Amino acid sequence: QVQLVESGGGLVQAGGSLRLSCAASGRTFSTYVMGWFRQTPGKERKFVAAISRSGDSTTYADTVKGRFTISRDNAKNTVYLQMNSLKAEDTAVYYCAAGNNVAQGPLGYNYWGQGTQVTVSS
Repeated sequence: QVQLVESGGGLVQAGGSLRLSCAASGRTFSTYVMGWFRQTPGKERKFVAAISRSGDSTTYADTVKGRFTISRDNAKNTVYLQMNSLKAEDTAVYYCAAGNNVAQGPLGYNYWGQGTQVTVSS
């Protein structure tokens, strides 16, 4: 099992940047594919980005490609989401997740953090 805790959310102006972190407990972090999802009230949770176990392969949603970067540090049991050129429509609760395969659907992940709010003012 792995427990995930996100941090780094907050309020930022459009065009600004934020970096989210997700710290994982346990010794098995490097055995998991990691993903970031986001959700707004009344909507389904949507895929943002995913990264392979070693970090050498990444996948992004079209809506964030070129603006967001996912990375991981297996020595620190942490995955990051660098968000640049933020837009009002990026406002959401952001969740990190751990799973066994790179997937763009939330059902592909077994463990979830509690989420961190990102609000982008226009």
